[in-house]
Amino acid sequence: MIRRSFLALVCGTTMLAACGFQLRGQQNYAFKRLAIVGAQPVVAARLTRMIEGGSDTVVVKSPSNADAVLSVTEGRAQSVLTLNTAGAAEEYALTYSLSYTLTGADGALLIPPSVIQLNRAMTYSVTYALAKVQESDLLYADMQNDAVDQLTRRLSTVHSLHPAPNELTPGVAPRAPLPPPPL
Repeated sequence: MIRRSFLALVCGTTMLAACGFQLRGQQNYAFKRLAIVGAQPVVAARLTRMIEGGSDTVVVKSPSNADAVLSVTEGRAQSVLTLNTAGAAEEYALTYSLSYTLTGADGALLIPPSVIQLNRAMTYSVTYALAKVQESDLLYADMQNDAVDQLTRRLSTVHSLHPAPNELTPGVAPRAPLPPPPL
């Protein structure tokens, strides 16, 4: 019995190592003090938690005390994805975008204006209107968390506060829209 469980543990560990799985670990940001400007309180709190929890970087309140300044804005959109035969909406496309720019304390552009844009499809029924509003709130919160996770990984691509012209971090454009729904 013990031998089987040990064999299963060894096989599972080997499979995880073979597929490239690894824990996030510590981030090594080029800046040690970061100011977050323009973010909603929920986004700023998650960013602070992710940055301070996964690195030795500290998020400060004042841009004058920071090595780098992260400017963040977010947007939400909802559009009709499909209609039924009566012309009523059956499915909505929810879009969340997080626009950001990272500048150094001296004004050097470390990450040019970039956008992380996420999409989710949501079915809709008038019968369950209140539940669908709550579902859309959950989907937006999930997209918001996903965008913050992507942003923290994007911040780790900056290797210097004074990059040479050939070392600039390129900007990121939004992803393609949702594919058409299956028939």
